[in-house]
Amino acid sequence: MPALRFCLVLIVISLGFALSGSAQRPTLTYAQKKEFRKREDSLKVWADSIVNGETASGRFRADSQFIRLLVRALKVPYSFNFPFDSLQTISHLYSPDSSFRIFTWQYKKDNFLYLQEGCIQMRQADGSLKLFPLFDVSMFTTKPLDSVRNRRNWIGAIYYKIIEKSWQGQKYYTMLGFDDFSETSNKKWMEVLTFDANGEPQFGGPFFSFKDDSVRKPVQYRFNIEYKKEAGTRFNYDPEMDMVVYDHLTPEGDQPQKKDTYIPDGDFEAFQWKNGQWLHVEKQLFTYKLKDGDFPMEQKMLDDMGNSNEAKLQESTDKNIQNGKKKPAPPAKKPN
Repeated sequence: MPALRFCLVLIVISLGFALSGSAQRPTLTYAQKKEFRKREDSLKVWADSIVNGETASGRFRADSQFIRLLVRALKVPYSFNFPFDSLQTISHLYSPDSSFRIFTWQYKKDNFLYLQEGCIQMRQADGSLKLFPLFDVSMFTTKPLDSVRNRRNWIGAIYYKIIEKSWQGQKYYTMLGFDDFSETSNKKWMEVLTFDANGEPQFGGPFFSFKDDSVRKPVQYRFNIEYKKEAGTRFNYDPEMDMVVYDHLTPEGDQPQKKDTYIPDGDFEAFQWKNGQWLHVEKQLFTYKLKDGDFPMEQKMLDDMGNSNEAKLQESTDKNIQNGKKKPAPPAKKPN
């Protein structure tokens, strides 16, 4: 069941959002596409085994082979222009400005330990590869909310949304991600990705303000919710409201310290971008109401039975392609 649940999450991730910005990139030739599709076919086999392999040793071998083949594929000139859309158990997102893309996935060592893995590929004008591997160290830290981190001490997540914001000439990419955290609970993460003067990715910063909340610290460097494994939670960006909206959670029993008992109670909270920070909007102040069964997201990519909504997926693809034709790609910056 965990593998099935993870695959359903990634159907939405990979098919629903991976194409944002993809139409802005130059078109590959037929020969180039053929070469990438051949490599993609090999990657699919190992990507599936990372999630669905029956033994820990088999999943480990699949993960190692997948990483090796992915790097080889990305080394092929202009690989950035190929979307790798058929890798349905691997999240692959382009930033809204198409300046980078990020691959993330998870490897299940056993029932108690899930490791997130990933890499960031930067767009290069000459088609060469500039890649930043990401190393999950979340199991080694007890204070994940109070530090800026680099790619070597990343708090792992499987990202399903990138929100681009700016403040005083600086770009900020807010990442929303899923973490199959433990045997009894899941987490969803929200943090800000920036690039330093050397072009290196940095995760986190004093971007989450709770100045009107007397319970939490005034500022956090990243934000998460933790909830019961079986609970369905909302945590996504609403473009009409220009807010990140998520469920308010409450424990089922009388043990608030047990995060694996938390479930949605029907209220919502939110974050709104103001003056270079995400300002927390408390549920008492948040009057937005959803219709029964609705969820604040760009498209509903699953139907009511939990199956992929092919019509919506195709509609989203066509819309992205049309939007890309209307807007030329921004000039690529030279790497530092």
